[in-house]
Amino acid sequence: MNDRQDDLTGIQEVSRMLGVSARTLRFYEDKGLIEPCRIGTTRVYTRREVARMQLILRGKRLGFTLRDIEEFLDLYDADPQHVEQMRALAERCRQRIDLLDAQREAIVQTRDELEKIEQEALARIPAGTV
Repeated sequence: MNDRQDDLTGIQEVSRMLGVSARTLRFYEDKGLIEPCRIGTTRVYTRREVARMQLILRGKRLGFTLRDIEEFLDLYDADPQHVEQMRALAERCRQRIDLLDAQREAIVQTRDELEKIEQEALARIPAGTV
């Protein structure tokens, strides 16, 4: 076998390695984010496709959209120095950080307000009936 064939991994093994279902892999294939090879009707994945899936899953975990992830992957392929990819990634990270900070502040405010309402409600209940 040549080196390329040694690097090929079946869909079940890739799904097990990544902790996702085969259906998830097919979803990202349908979206054009990965392109597994085919041997007959069997999907097989190269190291490159497995690495792309790892990046996709990490991006989803961090809250990036599929459009963001596709842009990062396209930039990675187009720019051998990865400068534009890193620039775009840093910008999107800053946007996510700012959004998460705003969400955290909103959660703190909501929680504080709920605690205040809870205390007010408890204070209106006559003693001994709680």
